[in-house]
Amino acid sequence: MEIDVVTLFPGWFDWFREQRHVANALESGNRLRALDLREHTPLGAGQVDDTPFGGGAGMVLRVDVMDAALRGFYGVDPVELPRQRRVIALTPGGRVLDEQLVSELAAEPALTLLCGRYEGFDERIVQHFCSDAVSIGRYVLAGGELAAMVVCDAVMRKLPGALGHADSAEEESFSAALEGDPEYPHYTRPAEYRGWTVPEVLLSGHHEEIRRWRRARSRERGAAADGPPLS
Repeated sequence: MEIDVVTLFPGWFDWFREQRHVANALESGNRLRALDLREHTPLGAGQVDDTPFGGGAGMVLRVDVMDAALRGFYGVDPVELPRQRRVIALTPGGRVLDEQLVSELAAEPALTLLCGRYEGFDERIVQHFCSDAVSIGRYVLAGGELAAMVVCDAVMRKLPGALGHADSAEEESFSAALEGDPEYPHYTRPAEYRGWTVPEVLLSGHHEEIRRWRRARSRERGAAADGPPLS
């Protein structure tokens, strides 16, 4: 898989590439590039944004700048780029990232993630250059770089070899094995600490009873997800 992140801060992704599962995925032949939006700007002094039409605070990333950047990186008209790879604008108003979307993206051969900044994108970028708009949640960040890392993290850990063991991702939150429910609670040594004990079933050695207990706790967490938190 090839993932490109178009950003004003490509250096931010140096740390991200060093994380174990990301490094594993890259060693397995996958690719992650951070592409500098300023590299191909047609404007002077590295300018990439301008004031919004209609007034208001903040600055907006210009459509001509993104056009020039995508042409420079890929050598095609950006309008045609979504035919070659999935191009995603990271923006609070996009489709909310969930496990279904992550699996969908992980099946793609190539992704390009566009990071917003300031007041975000000129809407023509989203309308004409992108195949999707994606949000990691209904809140606002200073820019799309952290959102891009979230998308990359969720997607790359699904790639073969990223987690080291193929079964590491089999029974985890929202997986098919758990029918989309959150993962069950985990415990480890010591078995008793400050009077807090591990559920007896987990110490019993009865694997089928443990499986049933875990599945029941997973369902409880799923049922509680839209209600008050568990005590």
